[in-house]
Amino acid sequence: AMEKSYVSLFLLLVAISCALAKDAGKKDTKETTAKPKLPQTLSRGWGDQLIWTQTYEEALFRAKHSQKPLMIIHHLEECPHSQALKKVFAEHKDIQKLAEKFILLNLVYETTDKNLAPDGQYVPRVLFIDPSLTVRADITGRYSNRLYAYEPSDISLLYSNMQKALKLLKTEL
Repeated sequence: AMEKSYVSLFLLLVAISCALAKDAGKKDTKETTAKPKLPQTLSRGWGDQLIWTQTYEEALFRAKHSQKPLMIIHHLEECPHSQALKKVFAEHKDIQKLAEKFILLNLVYETTDKNLAPDGQYVPRVLFIDPSLTVRADITGRYSNRLYAYEPSDISLLYSNMQKALKLLKTEL
């Protein structure tokens, strides 16, 4: 009987140490997002020195609590249009600087939130959401059939739309 209780005690200790290791791992990721030292995988190439949120839920939470607008980029790795937009976005110094004022999220899959696909699930598409968690339907690209689509040649429009998302925010609050 004595041996059995030793075994169960040992297993309990193993379980506890695994749980602790998991928590320690979580803490590390929190600190690295605060000040990214190395290129982050979360950026997926859209701006490695920027801080990107991991999930839509986290992004909404951060937008609400920081009172910053949220910028969501839907894209796909194997889509040439997404790749082309990503390249000009990442290389555009002013956009990268301005992006620091946003909560940022890029997604390679669709969320279940229909508000993020007001006119379809095409890529690439960029939507802005204000801290009251309202999708900014007034900030669109130049295509009437795909309101939130941007081509690489639209990069200056995207930049001015980012400015618009920040400016309207200031006047509303």
